[in-house]
Amino acid sequence: EVQLVESGGGLVQTGGSLRLSCAASGFTPDDPDDYSIGWFRQVPGKEREQVACISSSDEITFYADSVKDRFTISSDNTKYTVYLQMNGLKPEDTAVYYCAADGSKWSCPNILEWDYWGQGAQVTVSS
Repeated sequence: EVQLVESGGGLVQTGGSLRLSCAASGFTPDDPDDYSIGWFRQVPGKEREQVACISSSDEITFYADSVKDRFTISSDNTKYTVYLQMNGLKPEDTAVYYCAADGSKWSCPNILEWDYWGQGAQVTVSS
């Protein structure tokens, strides 16, 4: 069974930083060099937004325009663990952040329906 466990969410003031972690256990892509792990976020009443993603061997990385130059995604390929360093946080970054994994490196950032999802981590940025 694949489990994606997010950690690192919380409450921070505008301009602050948080680091999200996602550990994917039981994730065994058919090709260990062909997968993507990424972060999405959702605010109640709004569509889910892809924030950032990274493919196997860091071959592909993607950032939404709204987070470029503020967020950094990185990975530990040996453990299927991904991090999202969020700096310069703004109130509009407030959302539930979901980690997702998919068995294709081309999923980043071309599709939104990934194979596996975590439970989500709340990030709240106060003004």
